[in-house]
Amino acid sequence: MKNTLARWGLGALMASSLLSQDAAAQAGFTPITFKNASVHDPSVIRTNDGWYVFGSHLAAAKSADLMNWQQIASGVSATNPLFLRGSANVLTELAETFSWAQSDTLWAADVKQLADGRFYMYYNACKGDSPRSALGIAVADRVEGPYVDKGIILRSGMWGQASHDGTVYDAMKHPNTVDPHVFSDNAGRLWMIYGSYSGGIFIMQMNPSNGMPLPGQGYGKRLMGGNHSRIEGAYVMYSPATSHYYLFTSFGGLDASGGYNMRVARSLRPDGPYLDAQGKDMAEVKSDPAKPLFDDASIAPHGVKLMGNFLFDRKLGEPGAGIGTGYVSPGHNSAYYDAATGQYFLIFHTRFPERGEQHEIRVHQMFMNADGWPVVAPYRYAKEKAAAVRREFVVGDYLYVNHGKDISAAVKKSQSITLGNDGRITGAVSGTWRLYGANNVELFVTGAASPYKGVFLNQWNETSQSYAMTFSALSREGVAVFGSRLVPRTDAQVVAAIQAELSLGNTAAVGANLNLPTSATRGAVISWTSSNPAVVSNTGVVTPAANDVTLTLSARISKGTASATKTFTVTVRKAGGLLAHYAFDGNLLDSSGLSGPGAVVGSRIDSAGGSIAFEAGVKGNAAVFNGASGIRLPNGLISSNNYTVSLWLKPAQLTAFTTTFFGARTLESWVSLLPKGHDFVGGASMLWSGTAWYDAGLGMNIPVGRWSHLAFTVRNGAVNVYVDGVRRFSGSNFPNVFTTTSGVFALGVNWWDTPYKGSMDELRIYGTALSDAEVYALAR
Repeated sequence: MKNTLARWGLGALMASSLLSQDAAAQAGFTPITFKNASVHDPSVIRTNDGWYVFGSHLAAAKSADLMNWQQIASGVSATNPLFLRGSANVLTELAETFSWAQSDTLWAADVKQLADGRFYMYYNACKGDSPRSALGIAVADRVEGPYVDKGIILRSGMWGQASHDGTVYDAMKHPNTVDPHVFSDNAGRLWMIYGSYSGGIFIMQMNPSNGMPLPGQGYGKRLMGGNHSRIEGAYVMYSPATSHYYLFTSFGGLDASGGYNMRVARSLRPDGPYLDAQGKDMAEVKSDPAKPLFDDASIAPHGVKLMGNFLFDRKLGEPGAGIGTGYVSPGHNSAYYDAATGQYFLIFHTRFPERGEQHEIRVHQMFMNADGWPVVAPYRYAKEKAAAVRREFVVGDYLYVNHGKDISAAVKKSQSITLGNDGRITGAVSGTWRLYGANNVELFVTGAASPYKGVFLNQWNETSQSYAMTFSALSREGVAVFGSRLVPRTDAQVVAAIQAELSLGNTAAVGANLNLPTSATRGAVISWTSSNPAVVSNTGVVTPAANDVTLTLSARISKGTASATKTFTVTVRKAGGLLAHYAFDGNLLDSSGLSGPGAVVGSRIDSAGGSIAFEAGVKGNAAVFNGASGIRLPNGLISSNNYTVSLWLKPAQLTAFTTTFFGARTLESWVSLLPKGHDFVGGASMLWSGTAWYDAGLGMNIPVGRWSHLAFTVRNGAVNVYVDGVRRFSGSNFPNVFTTTSGVFALGVNWWDTPYKGSMDELRIYGTALSDAEVYALAR
C-alpha cells in the first residue's frame, strides 16, 4: 500500500529559472542558468539524443546537459504523445491495466533499451489505497514513442486469490508490483527490481531478448522491506571502480510532510544480499508488525542515508536573496555512471522549503569516498569536475548540515562551523579535519562514532550566484554531512552587508506587530530602539492609538569591534482603519493616500508586460482585465490576522482556480479569492488558502457579465465570506498568512493559474474584521 496522493502530478512544469546576474557579474563569473521540469519519480536513460527521464503520470523530459530540461510529456490522457499512434492512445492501449488497478493514472515508469535496439517501457498502475497493481511492458522504436503495449507481466493485491508464487496474496510479505527498474549486470544478464510498501523490494531475472520475466520465479527474491514499511523507488547502479552494485531506495512518505529521504546499500552481486555501511543485510530491514501501519522507527537506523530534508539557511547579510538553497522530501531517484568520464550522477525529484507540493527534477554529481560509498555533491550539477584543491581555499566559515538517520518532515537547517587553518573544527560542532590526496576530506567530529569521509568540490551556489567550496562526507553509521563555504569577509564587511539588506518591508501602514530581527549572519547582533515605545516597543510590539502615529525605529548592528546603525520611519495606523482604497478611476492609485499605487504585470504576479483598460464601473470607472494581465499591489498591504477585503467583480468568464484578489507570504502560504473554485467545492466561488488547504466554498457562483460585491473578513482565524452583503460562509481556524510586513499582493494573477478576465472596482482593505452591517453597507 502507498500514499495515494498518487505520485503528485501537482507540480506543473516550472518556468526557466534564469538567475539574477548581479552578484555573478560583480565576481567576474558568467551566471549559470537552469531550466526546470517536473517529472515525479524520474528514471533516467541516455541515448544518442541526450538524457531522458520518465516518471509517474506518464511524464517525461529530456536534456542535453543534465541542467536544462524540456518537458516532452505529462498526464495520462488521450493526447499524451508517448502512446499516441493513429487512433490508439494510452487509455485504449493500457485499458486492461487501468481496469485491473482500478486507477486512471500511472506510477513510476522505467525505460530500457535492449539488444534489439528498441525501447522497453516498464509501466505500472496502482489503486493507491491498496496494493492492487499491475506492471507491464510497452515497446517503441524510438525513446519518445509511440509505445505499443505487450501486456501485463505482474499483478498484486488479488485478495483471497492465488498470487504469482502460488500462495494466497498477503500484502505483508508479497510485493506491490510498482516502481520497476530494469538493469543489466556486468555479465550481461538482465534484471528487474521493483516493489514498494507492502511486502518490500523484490528482484527477478528477465529475458534479455524480449524483456519478459524468466519463468518459474513467482515474484522473485525479496531484498528489503516488508510489513508495509515505507521503502520504495529501488534503483541499481554498478560501479566498475569498486566492483559493487549500489541499491538506492527512498524511505518515508513522498509528500512535503512525509520525510522522504534517499538511502543506499551495496552488494557484489546484482541480486544481493545488499548491505549497508554497518554490514546490515537489508533483507532484515522491515517494519515491526506489532506496531501501527507504516512504522518508520524500525527502518530508520538502517541504510546509508545520502540526503533528506535540508536547507543551507541564508542569513541576513549573506549574498543573494531568499531563504537559501535546500530540499524537502528529495527522493525516488535514478542514478547513472558515465564510463567515458568516470562521473556518477544522482537524478531525483524534490520539493522545496516554503513551496508546498511543487516538485522539480534535480541532478547532483556523486563521488566514491575512501570506503567505496557514494557521497552526493551538496549543490545541483553545473558541469563541475573533481579537481585538486588548495588548503587556503578550504579553510574558512561553512554552512554545515548533518542529515542524521531519522525519517522526519523537519527541515535540517544549516549551522555555522569553521574549518581552521590549524586543523580544528569550531562552531556548532567541534573536532578536527584534514585534507589529503587531491580533494579528500576527513572530519573527526566530537561525539560522532566514526569519522566522516568524503570529498571537497568547488560548486556553483545558486543563492549567492558565485562558486563555493563544498564538502560531502559519510560516516560508517551511514550519516551524511554537507558543507558550503561562505565568502570570506571582515567584520566590517559583514556589518555593512547586513546594514544594506536590513528591511522591515512596508512600514507606511502598520497594523500588527513587527518582526524585528535580532541576529544575522556569522553571529552578528542587531539591537533596536523605538522613539515611541508606547506605540511600537523595542521588540516590535505594536499598540495602535486613536490616530495614526509616525515614529522612528533604530537598529544597531554589531559584530566584533565593527558596528553600524540603520533607521526606519514607521507609521502605525489607527486601530481598525482603512489601509488602502483602489477606486480605479482611470488609474491605479490608492485614493486614500495610505499606500502606493498598483502596477500592471503580465500573466503572472512577477512577469513583465500586460495592459489594463478602464470602463464605467459601480462608482466612476472600473479596471478591465483582459485575461492575460494583472495588477501588482504594494507589498505588505496586510500584516496581521485581522483584516477585511472588499471589492466589486464583473467576470467576463468563469475559469477554475483563476484568482481575483491574491495575497501571499510565500509560495506555500497564500490566500486567493476565486469566482470559480475547484471540484471539491463543486466549482463554486470560494476563498482558498494554500497554507493548510482551507476551502471556503460559497455554494454558488457569482454571475458572468454582472456586478457582484464580494468581501471576506478574518479575525484571528474566524473567517466570513460575503456576496452582495450577505454572509455565505463562516468558519474557524483560517490560516494566519500575513505574519510579516513583506507579503505579496496582486489582482487577477498569481504564480500559477489562468489570469482573470473581467472587470473589478472599488477594492478596499481594512486593518480589522468589519461587522456584517459594515460589509452590507459596502455592498450598497
